[in-house]
Parts: sequence; C-alpha cells; structure tokens
Amino acid sequence: ESGTQFDSDDVLPEFGMGSQIGPYLLQKKIGKGGMGVVFFAPQDVPIQRLVALKIIKPRLDSEKIVGRFETERKTLALMDHPNIAKVLDAGTTASGLPYFVMELINGKRIDRFCDEHHLTIVDRLKLSIEICRAIQHAHQKGIIHRDLKPSNILIADCDGTPVVKVIDFGVAKAVSPTLADHSISTQFGFLVGTFEYMSPEQAGIDRQDVDTRSDIYSLGAVLYELLAGRTPFEKERIRKAGLDDLLKMIAGEEPPTLSSTLETNPDSPTIARFRNTTPAKLELQLKGDLDWIVSKALAKDPGQRYESTDALISDLNRHLQDEPVSAGPPTAAYKFRKFCRRNKSLLAFMIVAGFLLAAGTAISAALAVRAHRAEKLARGFLEDANQNLRLARQATHEANVARL
Repeated sequence: ESGTQFDSDDVLPEFGMGSQIGPYLLQKKIGKGGMGVVFFAPQDVPIQRLVALKIIKPRLDSEKIVGRFETERKTLALMDHPNIAKVLDAGTTASGLPYFVMELINGKRIDRFCDEHHLTIVDRLKLSIEICRAIQHAHQKGIIHRDLKPSNILIADCDGTPVVKVIDFGVAKAVSPTLADHSISTQFGFLVGTFEYMSPEQAGIDRQDVDTRSDIYSLGAVLYELLAGRTPFEKERIRKAGLDDLLKMIAGEEPPTLSSTLETNPDSPTIARFRNTTPAKLELQLKGDLDWIVSKALAKDPGQRYESTDALISDLNRHLQDEPVSAGPPTAAYKFRKFCRRNKSLLAFMIVAGFLLAAGTAISAALAVRAHRAEKLARGFLEDANQNLRLARQATHEANVARL
C-alpha cells in the first residue's frame, strides 16, 4: 500500500505531506489499520533514522478507541524480540491525537515473498518457525495477537538474510496483569480477526474463552496457505458466504488436508512451481507429517491443538530432522520409516556390511562344501590305494608260497 492516496477517513487536516510531528517529518502513507494510519517519517534529531509513525485516525478518537490505540503501543513496547516490530517513541500531537513510532520495516508480506523467491517447503517451514518464536514471545508476555495473517507478517531483508517481522497488534488481547487495566477486549458480539485465519472460538458467540491457542489456530491457517497455496476455507467461498453460514463453516466444518488440496486445484502446477517443485513431488512432501501437524494446529477444539507455540515449533523441527512428530500416528512402522530416513548413511553402511557379511558367509560355505568334497575324494583315493597295497602284498605272498 506504499504511496497510496488517502481515503476520506484517513485525511488528517492538520498534517499534510511535509508536516512535522515532533522530530518526525511526514512524507507518505505506507499503510493503515483499523485504528490508525502509518506514515513513512524520517527523523532528523537527536539522531537521523527512518521510522514508521502510526497516528490514530480522525473521528476515531473516542475514549475507548484511544485506549485500544494506547494499549497497542504499550503491548509493542513490552515486547523485545527480533521478529516483532519495535516501538521507538510515542507522544501526542498539538491537537491531542496519540501516535507512536516504530522501526521502519522494508519488507513484503510473507506469502508474496515466498512465492516471488520460489522458496521450497523446507525454507517456508524455517520462516514459519521464526513466526512461531515471535508469537511464543508475545504469549510469554501475556499477549494474544488475535489477527495473525500474511499481511501482518512481513519479511525484511537484513544484510541479504530474510527476517520475519510480526506487526499490527491493534486487536491484541492482554492476559497479563501488566496490561490488565488497558485490555483491548472487544464488546460482546464484535468479531475480532480475519475470517480466513479466525479460530472457531473467535467466531463463536461467546468469545470469553479465547486464549493463546487461538493464535495457534491462526498460525496453522497461515502455515496451510504458505504450504498449499490456499487458505483452509477458500477465500472466494468466504467472500460469498453470509455471516451465519460463515460462522458455522469456521466453527464446524473440517478443511481438507494439505496434500488433498492439490488433487482438485487447477492451479496446482503454478503452486508447485512457486515452491520449486512439481505437483506430484509437492503432494508427497505435504502428505503425512505436514498433514498431521497442520490438522492438529487447526483442530476445532482448542484442547486438541498444540498446547503452546513451543510444541508446534518442536514438531516442525522434528519433521525437518526426520524424527517422529507428536501429531503423527505412533505406530512402529511409522517410527521405523522415520528412523530409516533419519539414518540414511548408517543404513547404507549396514546394508553394505550385511551384503559383505552375507557374501562372505556364502563364500565360506561354498569353500567348506568344496573342502568337504575334496576331503571325501581324498579319503576315497586313500582307501583305493590301501586296497591296492593289500592286493599287491597278497599276490606277492602267494607267489612266494608257490616257489616253495
């Protein structure tokens, strides 16, 4: 949205382009959220740096909205993680509008970045683990994001290395005493989040039970899209559905497994190409572990999901290391297959050693048989020789007797 024109709701009469807010110079709008508008705003003093300044939208400066805006600032300031956008400063304008200043993230939303760079499934999983670590940090601080989606997960280029940056905690929910007095809980009946990534409990009538496992559901939906190239419930279907049908879908309908989506998707060749593979190979990569991991994250019942983002990270790492995942069936055959994949070199050595042992055993057996046959033949020759010797002695004896 960088460089887009202002919408009527975004117009800030006292701040045209080139206006100054403290040491920050507003140059262009780079985004907007439900409560605020974000500007590219270079800072000159006391240091020179490029920042993003978020200011509350005009006509939204009610006490409740200002409180939510302030809570977002405090939420971000509370966290200190390399994969979460940092708050650098805060204040109010001359007319009393609150604002805060964040690090400027020159990046792209994660789904577009992955596709443009044709990242493999393994590379996408590694970025997903970074997302999970950021959310785990937020959970440890008592913060539930509640609106995790690709547009709120940017990839920044840090010296040639892609780095995840989670943004927009504008509808976060505080569950820690630190932010309890400023909790940005919503009114009864007000939906929070984005339908494609919204957990069933967020879509329910009573949203008082929303906890950190709601973010795990959203992480599962984001992972689903990064891997399969579509959301658990197709965006077009969500767009056309009425609200009641939509909420029933989210609450009660099971999405297809990852690997099965490729069978009926006419865009499968394109999706596979973006992942630097073929449809057949991609389906094989998604089948099994990744089907199970994503399905567990997307479980309708929060109690059936991963209990924490750390648990999800562990399973993703186990998959990458060819170890059995907790979401998979604990059968002996499955564990043996994992052992074989994890220990290819050892198995290759064992196969070669087994072959050599078998070959050695076969050769030894053959030599033993040949030796036994030679020994038997030699015994036959010896018996024949002894028999001939006896006959010769007997003939000699008889000849001597005849002469007498």
